[in-house]
Amino acid sequence: MIRFLQTPGPIKKFVLGGILVVICVSMAWYVLPGGGGTSVFGSNTPQKGVVASVAGEDVTTLEVQKQARQMVQQQFPRGGAQANMLMPFFAQRAADNLINEKVMLSEANRMGLQVSEAEVREELEHGPYAATFFPGGKFIGEEEYKNLLGSHDLTPPQFEHLVGNGILERKLEKLIASSATVTYAEVRQQFEKESTKVKFDYAVIKKDDILKSLHPAEAELKAFYDRNKQTYVNSIPEKRQLKYVVLDNTKMLAQTQVTQQDLASYYDQHRDEYRVPEQVNVRHILFKTPAPGPDGKVDQKAVDAARAKAEDVLKQVKAGGNFADLAKKHSEDTSAKEGGALGWIGRGKTVAEFEKAAFALPKGGTRDMVKSIICINIIPLYYK
Repeated sequence: MIRFLQTPGPIKKFVLGGILVVICVSMAWYVLPGGGGTSVFGSNTPQKGVVASVAGEDVTTLEVQKQARQMVQQQFPRGGAQANMLMPFFAQRAADNLINEKVMLSEANRMGLQVSEAEVREELEHGPYAATFFPGGKFIGEEEYKNLLGSHDLTPPQFEHLVGNGILERKLEKLIASSATVTYAEVRQQFEKESTKVKFDYAVIKKDDILKSLHPAEAELKAFYDRNKQTYVNSIPEKRQLKYVVLDNTKMLAQTQVTQQDLASYYDQHRDEYRVPEQVNVRHILFKTPAPGPDGKVDQKAVDAARAKAEDVLKQVKAGGNFADLAKKHSEDTSAKEGGALGWIGRGKTVAEFEKAAFALPKGGTRDMVKSIICINIIPLYYK
């Protein structure tokens, strides 16, 4: 059983995931002021409204409070005094979560990891959000998409940015896990820890039996209430009276007359809103190269093998081979199933080498091999 755990599989990934969490928590310890964090609702933050700073990016009190309230609402949908009493506990958990997330994203960016728009769309269409946004494989529509996100105080760009961050974190975890090893002694120690059993004695005390023996006097109840008034402040939900006016949007539009001159004037005043940044529609075939080992050296044989494979595919393309079919067969990127298509990309969305080659190509052009600066993959072919 122990030797089985040493082979690649879910258990190994679980152990490596634990190692990654320890690394992130250790890094967060150093970025927090004072080495041990600060109180979200206290006055000992590094500056007003900031809980911590990770690689120059602040974790604000408002972010922590928002996430803490969401966590409390999930755990205690009905709210009440008890939920408010636990807010400091959830605030600390929310702060830890946000700091760990920014630590991982900072490290991923430092290593040059990127997330394309195609990967975000792939996640939305085939990931955990597919049932919500693509039921039966069909998109629910832009308007419904915006409305769903708006009910959670999110805009499409904000939501897609969060999805991209999740993909970036998984890429970092995969990169770390691919170069990590677990010794037999470590597996044995974890197995013994999880298999240890404790025998203990316990007594069952029923609430009803205790209540039968308690007979508090009216004075005792009043004294207890006076001592704990603050606990009951929000126990009764707040109520308000509202007055509102219903406007029929259809009738309003029917009564509104817009001339061609009005449209032209509005367009002239908002030209910048209609400007479309330069974009290019790209296909590629990607070949991965090994990451540096613990000694910082790269397996040159593996790099040469990847290059040789890329050169062979490039020859097939130049000989008239179907680019999309070759991408499906040989590409090691998630875009392989789409024939290497990445869709429309703008400047600043990819690594510099990729961007320079893609935007320099004429329409329908093909580029020879291009190696990325972070030495994780070779990008041999582009389509424009």
